[in-house]
Amino acid sequence: MRVLVINSGSSSIKYQLLDPVSGAVAASGMVSRIGEPVEPGATTVEHESDGRTLEHDGPIPDHAAGFRVVFDLFARSGHDLTGEGLYAVGHRVVHGGEVFYRPTLIDDAVVASIDELSALAPLHNPANVIGIESARQLLPGVPQVAVFDTAFFHGLPDAAKTYAIDAKVAVTHGIRRYGFHGTSHEYVSGRVAELLGRDASAVNQIVLHLGNGASASAIRGGRAVDTSMGLTPLEGLVMGTRSGDIDPGIIAHLMRTADFDIDAIDQLLNRNSGLKGLSGVNDFRELQRLIDTGDHAASLAYEVYIHRLRRYIGAYLVELGEVDAITFTAGVGENSPQVRADALAGLTRFGIAVDPDRNTAKDRAARYISPPDAQIPVLVVPTNEELAIARAAATLVT
Repeated sequence: MRVLVINSGSSSIKYQLLDPVSGAVAASGMVSRIGEPVEPGATTVEHESDGRTLEHDGPIPDHAAGFRVVFDLFARSGHDLTGEGLYAVGHRVVHGGEVFYRPTLIDDAVVASIDELSALAPLHNPANVIGIESARQLLPGVPQVAVFDTAFFHGLPDAAKTYAIDAKVAVTHGIRRYGFHGTSHEYVSGRVAELLGRDASAVNQIVLHLGNGASASAIRGGRAVDTSMGLTPLEGLVMGTRSGDIDPGIIAHLMRTADFDIDAIDQLLNRNSGLKGLSGVNDFRELQRLIDTGDHAASLAYEVYIHRLRRYIGAYLVELGEVDAITFTAGVGENSPQVRADALAGLTRFGIAVDPDRNTAKDRAARYISPPDAQIPVLVVPTNEELAIARAAATLVT
């Protein structure tokens, strides 16, 4: 059984061909800089299969061209997708709005609805639609399934999902807290329950998905009861290029005093804020290098990042009341012992501690990083959104 998982971004395509039962990956890769000018000989596609890496050099004018290159590389590596007998294609779709809250078999009407939701996710849903349409054209006989980032948070309690604005305005314009990274939070929280040896319905936990985009969730008995992202992925934690929580009055202030229009505000908050806005870099490795050189701006950016993260951890400890686990995942969460240690420093009175040796151990597997006798276990669990999407797609078409 093979499922092709596609994550189509505005200028990139990430993909994996994998077995949803075993999780074994037959091939994976990434198309980058779609629609952008590239220098002669620049690699724009990297494809890994059976221990080999195949590359494509040169410009990729659009997503359709990118998919054609990918299919050619699959064939060259021994996996001809048109004859592979694919079980399904699973697509990551960022925003499902109120309409989509479970994996959905794709047809023309579904594609149109996802496109209509672009008003809520203008940076993501249009690119998701392009990926879907390209894959449907190239693989017309294969079932295609949309898996939505917002689905896990669809059932948030009313108090957690409602903004305190005019209720009629909110209803008319679909304004509520939707949450994102749901596929990751659902997968990781399920793995935590397995590691604890308990049913997910008996576990209260905090999951910290810390990557270039970052989000936190509070999960009670397997169901999300709160999350840091809101109407869009901009709310919440400090991220690589996104501001996270700000006083909304800042927007009006900039529009009145600095002649910022909506596009300038969007550019500022989504692409030129967060760690990048404070320090000039959004890669955590580069941020740490700057900190090591004594760069004050980088140190402040890190302190702001940790301050916001600790605020959400504290809020979710109170909201859940009883917590059975705190888990770090995604690029920063899985690879930065310093972030993990600083995020939970000084919380021993709450039964929370990080063991220095466990925390710094060179281990890529899911593991405990708290002392063996800790009241609240702290874990690192690698996320695997591709596997979660593949399993959801395979289950739906079975």
